[in-house]
Amino acid sequence: MSTTLTERPAPATAARGSTPPRRRTRVLALAEARWAAAATVAFLIALPLQLAGAPAWAWAPVYAIAYATGGWEPGWAGLRALREKTLDVDLLMIVAAVGAASIGQVMDGALLIVIFATSGALEALATARTRDSVRGLLDLAPTTATRLLDGGGEETVATGDLVVGDTVLIRPGERVGADGRVVDGVGEVDQATITGEPLPVAKRAGDEVFAGTLNGTGALRVRVGRDASDSVIARIVRMVEEASGTKAPTQLFIEKVEQRYSLGMVLATLAVFLIPPAFGASATGSLLRAMTFMIVASPCAVVLATMPPLLSAIANAGRHGVLVKSAVVMERLGQADAVALDKTGTLTEGTPRVTDIRPLTGSGLSEEDLLVLAAAAEHPSEHPLARAVVGAARERGLDLPVAADFASAPGVGVTATVRGAAMTVGAPARSADGADDAPSLQAAAVTEELEHGGRTAVLVGRDGTPVGVLGIADRLRPDAAATVSALATLTGGTPMLLTGDNPRAAARLAAEVGITDVRAGLLPQDKVAAVREQERAGRRVLVIGDGVNDAPALAAAHTGVAMGRAGSDLALETADVVVVRDELATVPTVVALSRRARRFVAQNLLIASVFISGLVVWDLVGHLPLPLGVLGHEGSTVIVGLNGLRLLRESAWRRAGTEGTEGTEGTGDAEGAR
Repeated sequence: MSTTLTERPAPATAARGSTPPRRRTRVLALAEARWAAAATVAFLIALPLQLAGAPAWAWAPVYAIAYATGGWEPGWAGLRALREKTLDVDLLMIVAAVGAASIGQVMDGALLIVIFATSGALEALATARTRDSVRGLLDLAPTTATRLLDGGGEETVATGDLVVGDTVLIRPGERVGADGRVVDGVGEVDQATITGEPLPVAKRAGDEVFAGTLNGTGALRVRVGRDASDSVIARIVRMVEEASGTKAPTQLFIEKVEQRYSLGMVLATLAVFLIPPAFGASATGSLLRAMTFMIVASPCAVVLATMPPLLSAIANAGRHGVLVKSAVVMERLGQADAVALDKTGTLTEGTPRVTDIRPLTGSGLSEEDLLVLAAAAEHPSEHPLARAVVGAARERGLDLPVAADFASAPGVGVTATVRGAAMTVGAPARSADGADDAPSLQAAAVTEELEHGGRTAVLVGRDGTPVGVLGIADRLRPDAAATVSALATLTGGTPMLLTGDNPRAAARLAAEVGITDVRAGLLPQDKVAAVREQERAGRRVLVIGDGVNDAPALAAAHTGVAMGRAGSDLALETADVVVVRDELATVPTVVALSRRARRFVAQNLLIASVFISGLVVWDLVGHLPLPLGVLGHEGSTVIVGLNGLRLLRESAWRRAGTEGTEGTEGTGDAEGAR
């Protein structure tokens, strides 16, 4: 199906000067949507008038508006293709619609026009929104930065003016303006947009930082290591654009054969019209026979054989919180034979939570006592770990005493006075490093145990003595293991885990859900490379993720699925499917539903081809009355349409939900036999 959005997005190096193309793309998409809406409204006005028996002068002009508003764009696209010596379904649909109108089947032609105009408009809008979201990603990087001068002063400059070797100051709460390395200072940087790590990472001299990441606490001096056009965030933009532009075009079945079908139908119609008069037949009779041939051979039934099952599956998925963006995507979902999953926000909830509360022997504290002291000290802090500790106390309904003398040190932890005791909560090395007393040794052992299990250990000290250790981790989704198992059953192979998080945490989580192929510490380009590797091996990869760092892989994948609740705008727009309700278990169900829809399409195509072949042979060999030809054509259209609508039923979703767990791949046809 053609679209007017033929311009390519501006390259990432153009940075913020790309608004005119973005605006033009959006205007073109909105204009196409308005024309399609006008055609639909006109059709919905004319149809009841015709069915109510109103005179032709009342509804025929309204149908004409539907033809004009909905048909000019695909008609123009078809003429452009014809100028390039090709035929496509757009032109064929317009010819079929006009042909239907010429023999009195005005409503049929208008319906074809509305279907094609609406599909083209939806495609154009999706393309425009994706491009806008990709370009908007550049807004993550700040427009200005504080550059330090050799004489000790500082100046505010545009980030685009920074060059390799410059030193910039990143204050608390500011975004990093360029990729580089810390030369001085200590801070905690939230780099989830790049690596997907759920917790801020402590940065010290020598550590790498990325443009667009957020410095939470502490001031950092960073030496610029890359030009703005080569930063990781700019490369993400380029990768998404390139993957979207070079992704192999996928089409519905009828579109794959449109050239041959279109050419064959046009030549056959001309032959039916021109050859008989050469042997003395009536020109009027030949014209009527040719019009009958065009009607019975038109791809209406084939188009409707394809679309109702796919659209019904889309509607059914939508009712269960899964947005599938087009019929092409619904068809493509069922082709996936490999799966790659992100970790944070996909297999996990994306929010750190307290998983372990370990009072030390001899501290005299219960689990609740330890949690109260730690939460009271952390209460004034905005750090994600602090929020996790305070949240755990609130979930248990604990009353927190007021803390005094609160202080926070970046990358280290907090200190406060709670109930007259000096409390410290933070990195284990702060209080236990070098100590050989029993509490410190016990704390070190507990810390090692928790960290070996992939948790972040937080040491709690009272008056300089360790009294307990808290374990914090991003909690696994309850349905994660079942989803991985179902996807493995559907695709015939265990999914991969692609994450920017550390290898230890990734390995722990993978073991819990049954994944053996673990790739950790990945940047966005590494995730794309992993997807490309699978594609070169002949696999069709389904990628499931939620973050900016997942967007390039979502775009490069055969099909991309984004988690909706915490998904970044870029991931949601780049993905082909959005899990709106954030229920991971719906992913294997919608994959199985896609496979059922494909089986229904095959059934419908068989039905349509039998009807079309029979009517065409009758028209060519014998004499097919036009009313009977129209009746047969419309009858086949109704049959395939009703067959496809069976996928709207709730039972279709339930049956799809059992395919991944029970291996009932072949149950699709059984439903129709009941």
